[in-house]
Amino acid sequence: MNDLDMDFLVGADDDPSRRPRRTGRGRRRRRRRNRGGFLAPMLAVIILVGGLGAGGYYGYLWVRDAMTVEDYKGPGSGEVVVEIKEGESASQIAQTLREKDVVKSSEAFTDAITDAGKSSSLQPGEYRMRRRMAAAEAVKLLDPTKRLHERVIIKEGLRLTAALEELAKQTGKPLKEFQQAAKNVKALDLPSYAKGKPEGYVFPATYEITPKMTASDILTAMVDRFKETAEKENLVREAKALGYTPHQIVTIASIVQAEAGNLDDMAKMSRVIYNRLHSNPPMNLGMDSTVMYGLGKYGIEASHADLESTSLYNTYKRLGLPPGPISNPGDDAIQAALNPAKGDWKFFVTVDPKRRITKFADNEADFFKLKAEYERNKAGG
Repeated sequence: MNDLDMDFLVGADDDPSRRPRRTGRGRRRRRRRNRGGFLAPMLAVIILVGGLGAGGYYGYLWVRDAMTVEDYKGPGSGEVVVEIKEGESASQIAQTLREKDVVKSSEAFTDAITDAGKSSSLQPGEYRMRRRMAAAEAVKLLDPTKRLHERVIIKEGLRLTAALEELAKQTGKPLKEFQQAAKNVKALDLPSYAKGKPEGYVFPATYEITPKMTASDILTAMVDRFKETAEKENLVREAKALGYTPHQIVTIASIVQAEAGNLDDMAKMSRVIYNRLHSNPPMNLGMDSTVMYGLGKYGIEASHADLESTSLYNTYKRLGLPPGPISNPGDDAIQAALNPAKGDWKFFVTVDPKRRITKFADNEADFFKLKAEYERNKAGG
């Protein structure tokens, strides 16, 4: 063993300068291993590219087509009604459109509506679409302004029978359907204080009616609208504060609605009714409108024969309020019934019906003067 060997065996680790050096062959072997790890994926790419030069190009086309979303072209044809329900997401709507063959794939629609930035603008309703449409064209037809609906206007003060006739006229649905729906009071979900009768509780307003709605759906919506108004006006609480039931307040509102010539008269008419109800000695309400309702007639002036009616609605012969509403009052009449004007009036006369001029009096002598004025105006044409 030579000196070099001895140095290696004894204390070589203690002197870094004397440790054995790696050979060049070892360094080259390590570099080849590193280069091999880098070249492997590169080689795969080269092979792939080389393959594309031959039949692999068609494989590329297959992959590309597989990743392309299926979509129809053009505006489509035919007609189909699609309903978007409350709370549905764009993906749920896309599925419905796919099932009805409006679009070719759900993905095509979700991509199209995302690109249009309208995912959050979809609104419930019914829409007229076409079959086999390009998804972008389908998005255009789901604009909220294109929803299928018709506007139905029911004015204040109509009796139930007249309101049903108006609904049939405006919707084109048979009158019998509305009449039957009005009899199914359980389905209408009337307020408990309505005593099972819809008169007075079919709220007059403007409604948007869709083709899918039945007569029962429409009447139920009108009753729901009344309940919303009653809640807004705190009808139950305010009626109790006045010493009346909600049903009596609606009855008063219906009389005010039937008798009032204009909005400004309502609160005064409401006061006349309360003053008569609270009169001492007792005083009949004496409203021609209630008499005419009981007889199934229209008009603001009852004849002498009408006043002899035995109807429960003849407030000339019976004290207190009639059994129920005589019309369907609007919000203004309900507010007037809950907030009567201050005053001692016990009489009113519509002295000029054509111009809807009503005057009030707090004593009988002045009342007769107002009646004479009415007669003169009527005689003068």
